[in-house]
Order: sequence, then structure tokens, then C-alpha cells
Amino acid sequence: MKARLDRASALPHGRVMKDRILFVCLGNICRSPAAEAVMRAKAPHLTVDSAGTAGWHQGKAPDTRARAEGARRGYVYDDLRARQVTRADFERFDVIYAMDHDNLADLRAIADGPARLELFLGDTDVPDPYYDNSFPRMFDLIEARCDALLRG
Repeated sequence: MKARLDRASALPHGRVMKDRILFVCLGNICRSPAAEAVMRAKAPHLTVDSAGTAGWHQGKAPDTRARAEGARRGYVYDDLRARQVTRADFERFDVIYAMDHDNLADLRAIADGPARLELFLGDTDVPDPYYDNSFPRMFDLIEARCDALLRG
């Protein structure tokens, strides 16, 4: 019987991993933790994490405005803490989704491992709501994309 690989990634030496997803934005306090919270709620069978390309907010909780919008939608993720992407993440995850083109370029510059690097929205950035307070729009985009990813 042939093994199904539709939801797995084949790696060198015949190693196969289940879906492990890392979401990455700049500071890991707005977009990527929101995506982590949404995907965890929609697909608890997946291994999901988030990180930032910059380490400015390491150890801090997600932005209070993001958490408030998330809570309005049923996502509670007060327990998450910001962290910076590490080289080990390229081994630990099957796919790493960057929230914008700048983050994708930063990830490509340090990529060292089999993880696939992709822009979360395909060819469009998830706008950073930190300065313009566009948290509802950010969640709309993240929810829609998570749904599409899970539909395949």
C-alpha cells in the first residue's frame, strides 16, 4: 500500500514530517501570533507556532489591540510570547509563512533547512496593523487564508 503524502512533506533520507507551520511577521506581536491563534483554533491537529524576524519584543505578549480583536472573534491567545526566528526553525517546520515581502526576504537570507518559505497571502502582504489600527482587516485576511489552506 502506498503511503499518502498529501498532507506531509518528504525530506532527504526518506524522512517524512507531518504538517508543522510557522507564521512570521516583523515583531511577533500582531500578525503572526494572530495567525497562530486562528490556525490552532481551526486545525488543532497541526503543530503551529509564530515568530518574528526582529527580536525587539521577545518575551512580550501579543499587542493588546490584536488580542482584543481576537477575543471578539473567539480567539484567546494571551499565553503566547514573542520570539525571534532561529535557524533551527527551518528544520522544525515544514512550511514557514511570511506575512509580507520584507519578512520573506529576511527569512530567505537566513534559510538553512528543508522548510518551504511562502508568502502567507500568495502574492500580497498582510498589512501591519500596528500603526493604523487595522486589526479587524488583519483578522479578516488571516481567517480567510487559514480557511483556504485547510480546504487545500
